[in-house]
Amino acid sequence: MESFGTNMQILNRDIIKYIAVFAMLLNHIARIFLPTGSAPAFALEFIGYFTTPTMCYFLVEGYRYTGSKKRYGQRLLFFAVISQIPFSLVFQFNNLNMIYTLLCCFLILVVREKVQDQFLQRVLSISLTLATMVADWALIAPVFTILFHDSGGEKRGLARGYIMGYAFYAFVMTQSYMVESGYAIQKAVLLGLLSGTGIIASAVVILLFYNGKRARRGRTFSKWFFYIFYPGHLLVLYLLKEYVAR
Repeated sequence: MESFGTNMQILNRDIIKYIAVFAMLLNHIARIFLPTGSAPAFALEFIGYFTTPTMCYFLVEGYRYTGSKKRYGQRLLFFAVISQIPFSLVFQFNNLNMIYTLLCCFLILVVREKVQDQFLQRVLSISLTLATMVADWALIAPVFTILFHDSGGEKRGLARGYIMGYAFYAFVMTQSYMVESGYAIQKAVLLGLLSGTGIIASAVVILLFYNGKRARRGRTFSKWFFYIFYPGHLLVLYLLKEYVAR
């Protein structure tokens, strides 16, 4: 990446990922335990939207620098499988979990690297994007992944990617608030724009504060923590949900 605000770049990859998983935890707490449509629920949900674009960015970066793309993909597949039961228990619908979505995003990167025929590359990329329609963060995560990949890690390209991703997300959420929640257009537009607060925060953190480095210590712990935390926290939240319901 080009030099940009180097005096502000104080956060490494692992710290940002810990922030991201905490934001995700707040989002899930809001969705499970807080009244739908309440101000606290909206606030925590919007904070949680920091996580997906951040993880898509690190997926693209990790794909570029990993020592074994095969093992990277295998890890995503394994944790996508074991995360599905706690995900379904917590949210009680038939969608697939977020790690499945990230696996599809990973496969999009594989296609864009390995498939030389441009027509076939587009067909496969679109197919994998549509495959996320049955999962958490459908369409949005693949769009961010493609935008970040096409930026080549260059700051201005990343900024454009964040702007385009935010606009797409705000549009999708506005439609959701109108159609699924039945809100008037003014409220739906306002909430759609506010729902991208976490995306804006992700852009600020990555563009201004990320130093492009990993933590010096605890790398192995952090690597596995981020995978294990997802199904682990879902299982704990499910058990708490069941306890509260008694």
